[in-house]
This record gives sequence, structure tokens and C-alpha cells, in this order.
Amino acid sequence: MKAVVYRRYGGPEVLELTELPEPKTHVDSVLIRVRAAGLNRADAAIQAGALDSAVETYFPVVPGWDVAGVVERSGPGAPEFAVGDEVIAYVRGDVQRAHGGFAELVSADVRGVVRKPSALSFAEAAGLPLAALTAYQGVVHALAVRQGESLLVHGAAGGVGAVAVQIAVARGVRVIGVGSAGDHDYLRGLGAQAVAYGEGLTQRVLGLVSQGVDAILDTIGGGVLAASAGAARSGGRLASIAEPGVPGSIDVFARMDRADLTAVTALAEAGLLSVRVGAVFPLEKAAEAQRAFAAGNITGKVVLEIG
Repeated sequence: MKAVVYRRYGGPEVLELTELPEPKTHVDSVLIRVRAAGLNRADAAIQAGALDSAVETYFPVVPGWDVAGVVERSGPGAPEFAVGDEVIAYVRGDVQRAHGGFAELVSADVRGVVRKPSALSFAEAAGLPLAALTAYQGVVHALAVRQGESLLVHGAAGGVGAVAVQIAVARGVRVIGVGSAGDHDYLRGLGAQAVAYGEGLTQRVLGLVSQGVDAILDTIGGGVLAASAGAARSGGRLASIAEPGVPGSIDVFARMDRADLTAVTALAEAGLLSVRVGAVFPLEKAAEAQRAFAAGNITGKVVLEIG
């Protein structure tokens, strides 16, 4: 099969297109013919060696945690999936090796596989797994926002932020999304009130919610959570996916939870959640896709289309 690999740590320059043997299917895994794979900052960080002291790595590595595709084969311990089923999968492993989604085929642990929402294209669905898990666990578990409450989301138009906005709106939460002026129409379309970054942000939020918001979710880091903590009411909850250790804040790190991922796909199936795709590249241009993603000027998810 065709796959993109890296044989040493580095940036886009270490990626190469090669041929690898077809992955084997374990008793409780499914073989997925990948139709699209999403790019994430965490993938790039691991590729650069940022977690070398914590994660075992065996080269060559096939990167890519987020995939959407079609079941080619299922193991005997995965009877819930049949050949031809359209699925999405979160294929992060405890060990980095030739197992990721930047390939024509990937063998995925059934615990990380759920059905693809029919309302989404393969490219859109490939943008879901990591963003969906992070957003859901931030909004529902860490902050536990509920109907009638208010939530301020930093980076609301980003991959995780936009999903978090839609999850909260679906729960009956009043959402104030912080983003650039060019994203305000998009945020309003998701059901959020939009505010811009800049001086006086806290005062502008308090102008919308005089008593302060019930919760704040930070998806971008850089000190924005501490700077805007005054926009939360007394006893308000704070969480960050991007800046660990902020006093009074809950750190959110995504972990695979099939129930959480299924809950988000159900929202997409019901038409309550969409994914904005900013750019699509073929598999052989994975390095170009990484460069475009790192440049930060693409609005929406960057996706590799395969097959």
C-alpha cells in the first residue's frame, strides 16, 4: 500500500511517500481503507520529537491520528462492523510506528472506531476525531456546562473551538465565541455571539453577560485564559486544552472514549454539528499540507484525501 512515513524526527521535510505491507488485522481491530485523514498540531509535535522522552518510537512512522474511510475487514472480536461500513477512527497509539492514517489502509483498534455521520463527507468527517474528543471532554466533562448557562470560548472558530461551540449550543448553552473579525459571521452561523480579541475584551464580555459567564474554555493558550478570567462570574469554571497549569483552571487532554465520540457523531447526524474544511491535499503532497497547516493562514481543517 502507499503510505507517507518519516524515518527520523523533523518537520515536513522528513515526510516521504513509500510502499508498505498491508497492515494485519488483530482479533479486535478493523482494517479501514482510508478515504481522508486530518492533520493535527499534536501529530506535527510528535513528528518533531517533542515527546521523545515519553513515547516509544519505532521508525518508520506513519503519522495521522484522524481518519475516515470504509471497513475492508473486521476481526472476529469486532462483530459490530462489517465490510463496507463507513467509519471514522482515532488511531493514536501508545507507541509510534507504521500504524497511522496517512496511508491507504490502517488497522484500528475497534475501541477507537465509530460510524461516520452520513451528513458529513469523508473529508469533513476526518476532521472530527481528535477535535471532537477534546471539545466534548472540555465542554461536557471538565466544565459540565448545562442548559441555561453561558460559555466563553477562546479560539472559537478553530478546529476544537468550533466543535465546542456547537456542542454547547446543542446543550442549550449561551455561547460567546472569541475570534478574528473575519470569523464573526461564521460564529454567528454556529449559534454563538461573536466578539473580537483586543483591549477591553473582559469588559465587552461583561457588557453581554453582566454577571459574568459561567465557564470559559481556552483552545489557543498564550495567556488568554488568565487575561480573561475576570469575565467569569464568581465561582465560574475555567478550562484549557492549550496551556496547562493556569491557576484555577482544569487541564483538558483528549483521550479515546467511544461514548464521547459517538455522542458528537450523533450531533452531526442530526444536523447540529458541521466541520469546516479549509484545504484538501492528495496523499503525495502531505509535506505541502503540513507546511500550509503550520503557516496558520488556512481557515478550517486541513485534510489529506486518499484514494
